[in-house]
Amino acid sequence: MKPAFFFLIATVLAGAAAAPPAEAPETIVECDGASEMVSSNTETIATFHDHVVVTGTNIKMYCDVLKVVATRKGDPKATIGKYGNFKSLIATGHVRIFQGNRVATCGRAEVFPGEDRIVLSDHPDVRDPDDNYEASGYRMVLYRGQRRAVIEAEPGARTRITLPPVKNMGLDEPAAATTPGAGAPPSEQPR
Repeated sequence: MKPAFFFLIATVLAGAAAAPPAEAPETIVECDGASEMVSSNTETIATFHDHVVVTGTNIKMYCDVLKVVATRKGDPKATIGKYGNFKSLIATGHVRIFQGNRVATCGRAEVFPGEDRIVLSDHPDVRDPDDNYEASGYRMVLYRGQRRAVIEAEPGARTRITLPPVKNMGLDEPAAATTPGAGAPPSEQPR
């Protein structure tokens, strides 16, 4: 597995949802459809519809619908509250996340900055053509700061990871078998 790649995607996604450093550019969200913002006394929820594009530091994300939940700050009597810390970003429908040459695709991406966790579901696929790497499964959970990724299989299905070729270890010729079962795969060796 390529945990550095998962860590990089997790860092970039969670970084887009966290409070940016003073020198970082703002995160821009654009969409073709309606944008709605609703505030309670404690949260501000923004929902964006139709061909949503998120542009942030070293990341570009596309999806059909994006829901952003943040803590509310500022005057509690104001009609629309100011954004505080992000609680979650949930992207659904044809999700594509680009970071350099790396791309993650899925039907749903959930980013939880406070938990340092990202969940990709609905046929997730992560590719890095530069490192000749691809992973897919039923659900992927990426843990920021742990350099850990869990790829789950759907019942009755398998996860799949494609890695670069293994280096030739110089074993061009198979060894001559002198005992029964020698050189056979473990499943075929006598017990």
